[in-house]
Amino acid sequence: MDLHLDSKTAFISGSTQGIGFAIARQLVKEGVSVILNGRTRQKIDLAVKSLQQEYPDGNISGIAADFSNQEEVQALINSLPPVDILINNVGIFELKPFDAITDADWMRIFEVNVMSGVRLSRALLPKMLEKNWGRVIFISSESGINIPDNMIHYGMTKTALVAISNGLSKLTKGTEITVNTILGGPTYSDGVAAVIQQIADAQNQDAEQLKAYISSSTNPTSLLQRFIDPQELANLAVYLSSPLSIATNGASLRADGGVLTGI
Repeated sequence: MDLHLDSKTAFISGSTQGIGFAIARQLVKEGVSVILNGRTRQKIDLAVKSLQQEYPDGNISGIAADFSNQEEVQALINSLPPVDILINNVGIFELKPFDAITDADWMRIFEVNVMSGVRLSRALLPKMLEKNWGRVIFISSESGINIPDNMIHYGMTKTALVAISNGLSKLTKGTEITVNTILGGPTYSDGVAAVIQQIADAQNQDAEQLKAYISSSTNPTSLLQRFIDPQELANLAVYLSSPLSIATNGASLRADGGVLTGI
């Protein structure tokens, strides 16, 4: 299928690894000029080099910014060229009992997970409206619908993204711009892989066996019965980036492996 994405430019926050990197790879494959983002120049250079080796003709660059630092975020926004596709992907998470989550923890995770998308959308959506074309996609999570009791502050941020995305979509009425949210399920991202490997090493267990056990025990309602691969989320994100997806706007689309049980 030709997704008609040639000549488009995309910026993806938090895209040097995991879901963001998978989205970047797929967009480059479709002919999109991609701007990566990571916290350090070193991470960006490694990610750009990896994609350039895979797609030598691809137009790939990167801008470093830590989304917990407002000054760095503003510098990033000031240096961005015109962007057709904004993927609000950057996010952090941690497992923590509710009574141990400090005010600073709440503010830190809100700053990165929520305000990153707010600031980027506030800067880039008006320019999309001026030229009457654009795509804004928020990478949320099933945890924003079924809030985990061991990371309530993370779930709260993912719920907030759904609200922001839906509200922004109402500003695009009658245009060729869409704003949507992807509710991702339990995904075997680099962060999750690192945590599982750390636990496996500490308990002297096989990481693959532990991965399967954690998937089945923590996600008993999963219809997929395994972790989702980042590429499987990227496929949906790239379709939503395409002109072909114009009839989908203001939506929260599930790519959760069937974890959510509601209809």
